[in-house]
Amino acid sequence: MNLTIYFLRHGQTEYSRNNSFCGSIDSELTPEGLGMAKAFTDAYSSILWTAIFSSPMQRTIFTAKPLCEARGMEPQLRDGLKEINYGKWEGKTPEVISREYHDDYIRWLADPAWNAPTGGEMAVTIASRAMQVIEEIKRLYSSGNVLVVSHKATIRIILCSLLGIDVGRFRFRLGCPVASISIVEFTSHGPLLKVLADRTHLDEHLRNLPGT
Repeated sequence: MNLTIYFLRHGQTEYSRNNSFCGSIDSELTPEGLGMAKAFTDAYSSILWTAIFSSPMQRTIFTAKPLCEARGMEPQLRDGLKEINYGKWEGKTPEVISREYHDDYIRWLADPAWNAPTGGEMAVTIASRAMQVIEEIKRLYSSGNVLVVSHKATIRIILCSLLGIDVGRFRFRLGCPVASISIVEFTSHGPLLKVLADRTHLDEHLRNLPGT
């Protein structure tokens, strides 16, 4: 059996609900976000999980928690799976950022790989630290199913890195709504994207909530 990594974005937070930038803010899940975590567990707990890795933020830990409890497993926390640090943009909407940090915002939109949010991180930096975790997983587990619970930008940057897509295009090439799952199988020919941003484990109410 090949190694398969399931990339799960955390459930809804007040920032994702309001379409605000949230990287280093340690936000909690909303009640709906907790419901998303339970829905994922209900759908995926029967899989034979080899390991569970998570960003150390509250929103990812509590997304992983129901599955960890159901399977009697402990999440392996890795700083490399954290979200982009958005610097001075933290907690602000794109409209506010465009007004207050217009030039930086335009440069970031054009190429976030090498242009950071004001006081924040470039996408290439996230790619470097996140891919170290992926390489660790590949080294530790040559086969099996591994869950990685992380964040919107970080998951998309990892997928771009694995699939040979310029990380500067991560915002415009791959979707990653809250509580979505993307699946990559590591074959003899390299990483194979099998599922992208699936949310069929959520009921209609949870799938149609506002936000990003």
